[in-house]
Amino acid sequence: MRTYEIIMIFQPDLEESVVNEVLEKVNGWITAAGGTVDKTDMWGKKRMAYEIQKVRDGNYVMITSTMPPTATNELTNNFRFVEPVMRSMISVIE
Repeated sequence: MRTYEIIMIFQPDLEESVVNEVLEKVNGWITAAGGTVDKTDMWGKKRMAYEIQKVRDGNYVMITSTMPPTATNELTNNFRFVEPVMRSMISVIE
């Protein structure tokens, strides 16, 4: 098991309930893969370095979790089908 940071950028005009629904889905995917969610930080709306889908701002969320390395591929594939998430990044904490 490794510790990962998962950073997601949501569309800035979403309601908080939609963001919470997506976070529940992501937490479910992590626990289904045999991992645990250690911490969830809502960073709020921030200006991005460049435009994504003609949008300059994004709602940032960081999840710290412990999961097996094989779960990252499945998690990355699942993010492709979640429309409110504009970008996501999974990185290992050493």
